[in-house]
Amino acid sequence: MDFPNANIGSSVNVPMNSHFRKRGMNASGAGLFWAAFGLALTAAAWGPPAAAAPQPPAPQADVRRDAAVEAVERMMPSVVNIGTETVVESRDPYEDFLQDFFGYRRRRQPQTEYSRGSGVIIDETGYVVTNDHVVRGATKVWVKLNDQPQPLEADVLALKRGTDLALLKIKGKPDQRFVAARFAQDDDLLLGETVLALGNPFGLGGSVSKGILSSKSRRPTQSDEPLDIQDWLQTDAAVNPGNSGGPLINLRGEVIGINVAVLRGGQGISFAIPIKLVAEAVSEIFTPELDGLWFGARLNAGVRPLQIQSIEKDSPAARAGLKVGDSILSVGEDVPRTFIEMNRLLLAAGEGKDIKLRIKRDGQVKDVVVRQVREETFFNAELIQKRLGASLQKLTPKLAESLGVGTTTGLIVAGVEKGSPAAEAKLERRFIIQAIDRQPTHTIVAAARALHARGKGEKVTLSLVAEQFDGRFIHSYIATTEAMLR
Repeated sequence: MDFPNANIGSSVNVPMNSHFRKRGMNASGAGLFWAAFGLALTAAAWGPPAAAAPQPPAPQADVRRDAAVEAVERMMPSVVNIGTETVVESRDPYEDFLQDFFGYRRRRQPQTEYSRGSGVIIDETGYVVTNDHVVRGATKVWVKLNDQPQPLEADVLALKRGTDLALLKIKGKPDQRFVAARFAQDDDLLLGETVLALGNPFGLGGSVSKGILSSKSRRPTQSDEPLDIQDWLQTDAAVNPGNSGGPLINLRGEVIGINVAVLRGGQGISFAIPIKLVAEAVSEIFTPELDGLWFGARLNAGVRPLQIQSIEKDSPAARAGLKVGDSILSVGEDVPRTFIEMNRLLLAAGEGKDIKLRIKRDGQVKDVVVRQVREETFFNAELIQKRLGASLQKLTPKLAESLGVGTTTGLIVAGVEKGSPAAEAKLERRFIIQAIDRQPTHTIVAAARALHARGKGEKVTLSLVAEQFDGRFIHSYIATTEAMLR
């Protein structure tokens, strides 16, 4: 059919008597017809419309990968196995008899004992926290990481029997770095929250048990309990002996405690040392690491940036104007990420030099200057004499031998001032002070520190090795007494 001057897709003028008219279609209807016809031709020329590309199905989340699994994955590289070797000299009463009366003793080979426990890395340079009872008395200590087949030897830097904590240092390569755990903030605990007890009990890989935080202020029930922990964390997460020293963590993968004990006779009841006490203990342990330098501020290890937790009176930190709650942003040009790193920066700064600290206080950033001094210039025998009224001397092996004293631990009383707190406490010459308020006093600095921390009129408890003469022999005995400081 020929339609001159017709455009595809447009209306066409057709005579009224045309074929369309006969069928009852008007001009408007014809136009619609040709429009549809034009669209059909266009579609035929271009082909059918392309089908939409199929969308890949949305990835399904692994239902097994919950918060607990992710927390374990973050923490496990910091959990280590600790192995110890202890050489024990054996004694036989019969051989003692032969020695005393005949001067004869058979040579016996010492026995070697081995034990296993767990620990957690708290600094990338290889510092490890574990329980005191895991490593106490050990001749050698090894640390085995999850991703290394061979154990590494470690040094025991300090033991704190009262809190059952110990600090180790892995003997790695000088540039070797380890994955350090993150501490939770002090007292950031939710009763009933999910907790995980981690360990590496036999060096065969990580061990995990799950439970809830049952109590955050549980007190020891045994009257003869040697641990000086005021508030235990109690959990029903299973803790076996090989997990002692491992971390108790929350679902954020933060350490909230160190596993320490299982209740005798209890079922599914375990305890941990709160991270607040762990941070305080490690901070105290690191004080000697300043090599006799006195800074005078203790840092909260569980806060980022580092925050000042306490300040000693008359200290360089106090004289510089530092206050509790100040956040340490930088030391010189360096930003300390951990309190151990802060310790290294202060040690490197040395004595008598200006140390610029950038701090944040109440939302304001400011700079302060601290100048460290040697501890013995302030904590000395004169301070002890002033506060206690007693002259103390370091008990060296030579002095102990000359006095016939059977120990070299503590400070010996060389003189007592009349009417002084020492005299009222019944101290006498040759008495040995081994601790002040349960803090060991092996040095003059340690004793002076303990006394300086107390105010005028406060009482301190002195742990003594005293002597008593019964007319024939001098007997030594352990005693305690109290002195009111002046």
